[in-house]
Amino acid sequence: MSETPNRITFDDFAKLDLRVATIREAAPHPDADRLLVLTLDDGGEGRTIVAGIRAHYAPETLVGRQIIIVANLEPRKMRGIESQGMLLAASNAEHTEVILLSPEKPIAPGSSVG
Repeated sequence: MSETPNRITFDDFAKLDLRVATIREAAPHPDADRLLVLTLDDGGEGRTIVAGIRAHYAPETLVGRQIIIVANLEPRKMRGIESQGMLLAASNAEHTEVILLSPEKPIAPGSSVG
């Protein structure tokens, strides 16, 4: 097994709030070629996430899909739009393949992952 860089403690990992969210709307970012703006049902008031997945997913194919998000990530402006979390995705080394992580079966938005 190869050495894992940047190891964290279990206590660090436990700080993450991983949740299920359902994509309600998806649109290209108006000022960035690689970004999509996702409006999510997170089981609460909802949130917006900006994600660099535009080259891999057409916005219309994402609506209704459930994804896993880091719900307690500090908000960050991305090209003028506040991103209120981060989605989880897997990719190959070249980033030519990107796969969104999602629950195996539908579950209520806001459900905890872990």
